[in-house]
Amino acid sequence: MPRTDRFLDIRRDPHSDELLARGGDSEAHSVLQRAGFIAVVRVHETYHRAPTGLAQGDETRLATDAVARLRTAGYHVDCDEDYDTDARPASYLPLGSSVAHLAERIREATTTDEAADALTELTATHDGILAALDDILTATADFHDGLGQASDPYTARRLRYLADEHLRIIHGDLAHTRNTLADRHAPHPGRSTCTGEVPATERERSAVCTCPPPPRTLPAPPPVTAGLRR
Repeated sequence: MPRTDRFLDIRRDPHSDELLARGGDSEAHSVLQRAGFIAVVRVHETYHRAPTGLAQGDETRLATDAVARLRTAGYHVDCDEDYDTDARPASYLPLGSSVAHLAERIREATTTDEAADALTELTATHDGILAALDDILTATADFHDGLGQASDPYTARRLRYLADEHLRIIHGDLAHTRNTLADRHAPHPGRSTCTGEVPATERERSAVCTCPPPPRTLPAPPPVTAGLRR
């Protein structure tokens, strides 16, 4: 049975006349955001709308692009006729996928050195991911400084506060964690790597590795059935 989160609707709402996209999972939501939609988070639903102030032709191009991207990614999209397309644009791994790969490296790490190596990509002083994030926050704050609306200076100050206070704490804690792991040089007791090697002293010809045998599990007791009272 197909998953319901692989289905989306992109249509103009007949009541509000807004261009709306509904349905999909978190990956589909990322596709919609990259196509130009804006997420609207409600208590029981997250949907997406077109940015305000777009001409109808621009909205049509935005929706058509979203339909093409989603179908390329394997989603089933129902849409208004104006947005239907057979185009299938080339897809590339987003930048976030490269960063998420570090989480996989940590999940698969069997030693403190391997975990420290992955965290180094986050915490490196000059070109680590957190250093780049600090640069992005500062650049966005600089952009708001001269943007012209009354709230823009507040936004700029808020972004600099996030970089100077919160991000600095995160960077400091992760750097300390990374350095502590790098000093330990220890295997993770709960994660072992099987080499498939058999020691020369092994007597069992059927042995294939030195891994300890799995823990013995006792069979579950049969369910107790209540007898009828006389």
